[in-house]
Formats: sequence, C-alpha cells, structure tokens
Amino acid sequence: MTSPQIAERTDAQTVTAGREWWRTAVIYQIYPRSFSDSSGDGIGDLPGITSRLDDLRDLGVDAIWLSPFQRSPQKDAGYDVSDYCDVDPLFGTLADFDVMLAEAHARGIRLIVDLVPNHSSDQHEWFQQALAAAPGSPERARYMFRDGKGVEGELPPNNWESIFGGPAWTRVVEADGTAGQWYLHLFDSSQPDFDWSNEEVREEFRRILRFWLDRGVDGFRVDVAHGLVKAEGLPDYTPDPEAGSMGGEEANVPYWGQDGVHEVYRDWHLLMEEYDGDRALCAEAWLPTPEKTALWVRPDEMHQAFNFSYLETAWDAAALRSVIAGSIAAYSAVGAPSTWVLSNHDVVRHASRLALTAENPQGHGIGPDSPGKPIPEVGLRRARAATTLMLALPGSAYLYQGEELGLPEVIDIPGDARQDPTWFRTHGERYGRDGCRVPIPWSTDAPAYGFSPTGQSWLPQPAEWSVLARDAQATDPESTLSLYRALIAERRARGLGAGSLEWLEGFGTDVVAFRNENITVIGNTGATAAPLPDGIVIASSGPIDGGMLPPDTTVWLAND
Repeated sequence: MTSPQIAERTDAQTVTAGREWWRTAVIYQIYPRSFSDSSGDGIGDLPGITSRLDDLRDLGVDAIWLSPFQRSPQKDAGYDVSDYCDVDPLFGTLADFDVMLAEAHARGIRLIVDLVPNHSSDQHEWFQQALAAAPGSPERARYMFRDGKGVEGELPPNNWESIFGGPAWTRVVEADGTAGQWYLHLFDSSQPDFDWSNEEVREEFRRILRFWLDRGVDGFRVDVAHGLVKAEGLPDYTPDPEAGSMGGEEANVPYWGQDGVHEVYRDWHLLMEEYDGDRALCAEAWLPTPEKTALWVRPDEMHQAFNFSYLETAWDAAALRSVIAGSIAAYSAVGAPSTWVLSNHDVVRHASRLALTAENPQGHGIGPDSPGKPIPEVGLRRARAATTLMLALPGSAYLYQGEELGLPEVIDIPGDARQDPTWFRTHGERYGRDGCRVPIPWSTDAPAYGFSPTGQSWLPQPAEWSVLARDAQATDPESTLSLYRALIAERRARGLGAGSLEWLEGFGTDVVAFRNENITVIGNTGATAAPLPDGIVIASSGPIDGGMLPPDTTVWLAND
C-alpha cells in the first residue's frame, strides 16, 4: 500500500439546497426509436418509455434527456423537425407525452427534451412557403437563401461542405421552372438552416420554448447550439480533413461558435427564469477547448454544456488528468458545473471506442472494413473503468441508453440495413452513427430481446446481445448494470456531484488518482498493476488482486 500525497484542490460550485438540480444530476439519454417499442412496429415510442420508467428509477438517475420525438419525416432520425409543437405519430401523441412526463415526475425523474434550432425539415410549413415565394420575400428570409455565383448563378454561394458529406448548398427550381437561388444546409439537404438574424425566427422559438415549458418539461438539450449564427458574408472555408465534423477540433470556423449565438441564449435564459422549478438549458456545442465551451454557460446563458473534450479523451492518465483539471477550472470560472459524458447517439460507444487502435474522427463510425477494430473484452473493461472514474467526479454526468449494459458499437450492420444520412451522402465511405443506435436489449429470450413484442427492430440487433440483456444482468452482482446501480447510489449518498476534487500523487504516470469528499478514486490506465492505498473498497470496475490495482480498472476506496 502507498500513502497518497495531495497535489492540489479544486472546489466544485456550491449547490443551493433543493435547487439547481442540474449541477449534480445523473442524466440518462433516451434515443426514443431505440429504447422500447410498445406498438410492435420495430420503432421505439413514448408509451414504451413510460413502461420502462421503473427500470430508470431503479438505476437511480435524476433526469432523462429525450432525443427528438417531434413531428418529422425522419430523414435524420428526427433531427429534421417539421412541427416543433407536436409528437410524431411514429412515437405516439401529445397525450402519450403528457402521461410519460407525469409518470416520470411521479418517480422523481425530471425530463429534458431535445430542441433543434439550427435547421428544420424541408417539409416544415415555413420552408414550403419559402420554396413557393420569390427571392427576397419574407418567407425566404427565415432561411439562408442566397444567389449563386457564376454567370448565371450556377455555382453555390461558397465552398462549404455538409457535415454529412457533399455540398452544404442546394439549388431550388423557382415557380416559373427556372434554376433559382441556393439554400444552406449544414447537414442533409432535407435540413435547411434557419437565418437567426431574422427576428421572426427568434420569436417563433420563444413560442416553441413556452409550448413545452407550459407542459411541464424541466429543460432543453439544444442541438448544434454553436451553429445558429454564421459569419458575416459567409466566407469560404475548407476544414481540416482530419478534424471532427462538428468543429470540436478547430477554431474560427465561420459556421461554428460565432459570437451572435450568445445573444440568443441570453434571451432564452430570461424566458426560462419566468418559470418555476429550476428549468435548465444544456448546449450541444462542439468547440476546441473547455475554455471555449465555458462561454456557453456563463451565468446569464446556458446552465450546462456537454464536455466533448472529455468524451474525446483517450484512455490515458495524463490526458484524463489534464482535461478534468482544465474542465473544472474553465467551468468554475464562469460559475457553471462541469459535465461529464462518455457516449451519446452521435459517437462510437465507449465500450468500443476506448479500445480502437486507429484514428476514428467523430461521425465516421466503424464498420466491417474499419481499421483497428476493438477487442470486445478490452473495450468493456476500459468502459467500466472509465465510467467508474467519471461518476466519481464533481458536477453532472450524462449516460447514454445501453451503456449501463456494457453495449458495444454494432459493427457488422449490412449496408442495405444502414439508415444514417452520412452513409448515403458519402456513398459508403463513412459508416456513420447507426452502430450506436441499435435498439437495446431488455430480455434474453424475448423477441427482439424485449425491445419489441413482435421481434421487429428498425436496425438489426446482434446475436451476442442476448447475454447483455437487462434481465440477464439484473440479478448478477458482477454485471455492468449492477456496477452502474452501485456507483450512482454511492455517488448520491456521498454527495460526490457537489464535492471537491483533490489530486493525489505517488502512483505513477499511468494512474489517475484523486479524492472527492470521503472517497479515494484510483484509475489504472496502464499495462501493469498499480499499488493501492489503504481503504475499504466500496466500488470497483473489476476484480482487485490483493493490494494491487489491475490494468484498465478503477476503484473507489472509503476514507472513513
């Protein structure tokens, strides 16, 4: 055993008793189409979510983040919204939503809903009106319509590329049948970007926010929160081909992180304060550093921002210590909590990602021909260790559905079964995000592993998931599900979300070691066992060998 030395202390923000729940919450992301299907059509729905709320209560989460369920043609799995104030029939009705919300609240679980303000569907009433209207009309002013370059406007207004691959501009045919203006779509051509310099757009989203707040939601996760405002003049820009597609690796991108977005969120912050119950805004903002991201959570703007710098950090002690310290310092400097996340619906699941041995830019996904595919046993061991480390950190933590089961990325999805726009727009050069969106398993022996009563599943489920089903793990004390339950319960009981972090030294370069409240946390990212200090083991991501911590293992030790 070794005697740890305290290197430095970083205090988390003070939590007001009974309020500001989002500062310390464990929030569980539900991707509705892949969570639970009650109707049997192979697509998850709101009644299916309601039927599983007891499982989430037993897991111990504080809140749910619900990915898009609003009316949509589903060209991008709901991130192409045609009506922001209605439920897509695929998922149910507004009445189903109200029941789900009431049942969640009855179990002490809050609900954050996804909001997509950067773009709408091309089937949205406004965009259809814009297509029918003339250039320069108020209808077109709601979106980013521009004249083309070239002698007859045959060239796009600039060289921007879509996040999903291919050009970010599409030319329309005018009412008289002639080739006309171009419209901007940072994502698919079916997702035209709004023009946020237009006050009509801003007022419409105030209406949308009020619609859901009046129904009782506890907040919003804001999609592409760094992308609403574009640089004046829309200058040409060629991204680094090795950088992340959402801008997390580059600064000064003319369609990411423009100063004007902050005015929008200050306005929304004031609107949210009109409502009781401590409603929260969380930014999906892919930015180069925690310092940049912290600008989105200044006291008069958003309440949380996803910590993508942490998500993208390798399983490496020095890198982890650097991003944790930097994040706490950056967010604390503006009075905001740090948030921690390892997986979501847009990235390779961390039970696979942490064991990749080749570069995999965000959004590319992995498939049968990807280099450096993970070894499942290594990926799961590292995922359990990484989560055990994350849930000990002060601040708020996000979980993605299925990670509590140790689900890996699904690699062998046939090409004709894939549905991500990235797959189609890159002609199969990028696999996209389908591998992390496969419907999750509930019951080992049931059709579709309990996801759907008919055995239908909108993406194929792998046979090896039968042993990962929730019912197979629920009574196994060594399962990943049991680990998550224990970690969340101890985190709450010991107040770790509101705690403070003290770095510990003396364990070697491959070890992350710190104290939070009355526990010591030791994470071994190296290839050899590391010595453990004295203490009672209260949680461990894997077996402990006497007084030594095996590789790819994290342990919590009680100091009292």
